[in-house]
Amino acid sequence: MLESAEVGHKVAKATYAREETKLREALLNAQYEIAEAGRGPILVLISGLEGGGRGETANKLNEWMDPRFIRTSAFGPGAPEEEARPLAWRYWRALPPRGRIGIFMNAWYRQLVNAHVRHEVTDMQFDARLQEVRQYEQMLTDEGIVLLKFWVHLSRPAQKQRLHELESSRKTRWRVTAIDKAALKHYNKFHDKWEQMLRETSIASAPWYVVEGADPNYRNLTVGKILLEAMGKVNAGAKPAPRAVVAPPPSVIGNVALIRRLDLTQKLDDDRYERELAKWQARLAELTQRKRFQERSLVLAFEGSDAAGKGGAIRRVATSLDARQYVIVPVASPSQEELAQPFLWRFWRQIPARGGIAIFDRTWYGRVLVERVEGYCSVPDWMRAYDEINQFEEQLVRAGAIVCKFWLQISKAEQLKRFEARQKTAYKRFKITRDDWRNRKKWAGYEQAVADMVDRTSTELAPWTLVEAEDKNFARVKIVKTIATQLERALD
Repeated sequence: MLESAEVGHKVAKATYAREETKLREALLNAQYEIAEAGRGPILVLISGLEGGGRGETANKLNEWMDPRFIRTSAFGPGAPEEEARPLAWRYWRALPPRGRIGIFMNAWYRQLVNAHVRHEVTDMQFDARLQEVRQYEQMLTDEGIVLLKFWVHLSRPAQKQRLHELESSRKTRWRVTAIDKAALKHYNKFHDKWEQMLRETSIASAPWYVVEGADPNYRNLTVGKILLEAMGKVNAGAKPAPRAVVAPPPSVIGNVALIRRLDLTQKLDDDRYERELAKWQARLAELTQRKRFQERSLVLAFEGSDAAGKGGAIRRVATSLDARQYVIVPVASPSQEELAQPFLWRFWRQIPARGGIAIFDRTWYGRVLVERVEGYCSVPDWMRAYDEINQFEEQLVRAGAIVCKFWLQISKAEQLKRFEARQKTAYKRFKITRDDWRNRKKWAGYEQAVADMVDRTSTELAPWTLVEAEDKNFARVKIVKTIATQLERALD
């Protein structure tokens, strides 16, 4: 893929001056149209060789267009808050919303190749990371992001000349680092890995554009024209080609038995409840204060039937913890800001650092539950979400998180009793809404969605715990005990 960018492309100054004026006007007009209509977003990823002109290209795009609608993010070594979280966290936070353009400098590629050449990751780990990158980029384009990837390339002689020119001027000498010199020294070694990376991560919805960087006129015009073409398609109503989603296999006959066969008669009397709850709360408190926990994090996900007691269970968990350690994240309908991003964006933002705890009161599973049953998203969207959620949770676990997921189940009759009790109690009336009554009419649909969710997302890394919640005492103790048990297993 790199040979075509080692032939010495050039654009004459007169040609560049003429083309730049037209391109600049067209880019600006297209940008305003995208911003006003809230289309896109467009994410421009610029990576490539040291000294190839990546930064100059990004600066030129900001010069040609209105920088108020562009966010440029340069990714070097991670800051402490980034190092304390999964690798993808820093990229999710920087994604542009609809109507905007994002420019990522290097992003997830440069560090990966450098780590492999320095033998910090094995061939197997490198291949696995490339597969993760493919999946991530596919998910971004599935969610409507237009992803343009530019690899700014130089032949070895051109890179040597470029670094020499930069080092010869007092104004640019600072830009040549020891890393740049080492990259030139090991050019051939890097070249093979660049080829593999470009080949294996050039997917149909986000192919690589390899641009020769020796001549800045050629480089800037090429990148600008490709970006303009993409912006024109966005403004014409084109969207990234949807990935063909294979329909999930038919639900296992009777898989709703997962829910219906739960023994909802299980109870704890008040005396035993107080003893058991105090025991497991104390155990949980002790585990979260261990020194070893400072290298881990805890993600608690609560879902359940309406009125199943999620809030009460969460309060019993929270009272076991140091208030400085945890945050409770109540999840409601997405805001306009959240709707302008991929659906997992608002959850990635809340992922805790090492030593921290995030408690989600409703979760990312809304995509395969309420959004599925109520028709708030398309069938391909919720079908695709099972795989995206599994990848999300795997990334959390691989980064050191302990993920505990709870589904609280009550009977339809018990739900009706609790609804009626809420209506009669002044300080609980806010908990009952028209949506709650409407959802009762779709009880069977929700049962099937829950059963499918458990079938397809209860993994070895992040299993579901089904909680018999007819008796609140029993449910609360089971939840606190499960968290403590899973945490102890992970820390030992």
